[in-house]
Amino acid sequence: MDEAAPHILVVDDDDRIRGLLKRYLTEQGFPTSVAANADEARNLLDGLAFDLLILDVMMPGESGFELTQSLRASSNIPIILLTARGEPEDRIEGLERGADDYLPKPFEPRELLLRIRNLLKRQEASTGRKTEFTFGRCRFNPEKGELRRDDEVVKLTSGELSLLRVLVQKPGAAISRAALAEKTSAALDRSIDVQVTRLRKKIEQDPRTPLLLQTVRGVGYALMVD
Repeated sequence: MDEAAPHILVVDDDDRIRGLLKRYLTEQGFPTSVAANADEARNLLDGLAFDLLILDVMMPGESGFELTQSLRASSNIPIILLTARGEPEDRIEGLERGADDYLPKPFEPRELLLRIRNLLKRQEASTGRKTEFTFGRCRFNPEKGELRRDDEVVKLTSGELSLLRVLVQKPGAAISRAALAEKTSAALDRSIDVQVTRLRKKIEQDPRTPLLLQTVRGVGYALMVD
């Protein structure tokens, strides 16, 4: 799977729907995480960068409507609402709360896929996806998987490349070891520490006192992007 592909979060209290959507979207080339409720979704959002959310409206506790409105206070991430209630009033309320699209259950997976792709295209056109990041003496292009230091190409292992791609998605933000391990398919949280040590030797002026790839005590790591 393309590690630079948009990452989707599915939030639904129905185990069957979560499993079906995760499998289907993964097969379509989208890395997909799942959560059973708003609390689980918030925990994932704190540690990972997502490109699109699919939220069930009717969930125990905080509803999809409420979660959408809350997220809109600080994020413009595309949101698709799913609900078994297809009344116009529900659709209007969802859009008023900040959702980008609304799909009643039951739905055809191919229609959901089309809506996802259309929203991602609109988001990319409106914001302009950043194709290059600079930090210190380095420039990194996640699409090409190319790191340059002083304009010379730096050879990266697949693990280092995966780690760097995840870190630049949330510049300056602390990302937990567990989240990094999940997103990079690392076997153990501690293997992330090994990858970080190796990556620091390639990007830092002095790897023993890192300024770019910093350790955030008790959390994980953060990449200081210009």
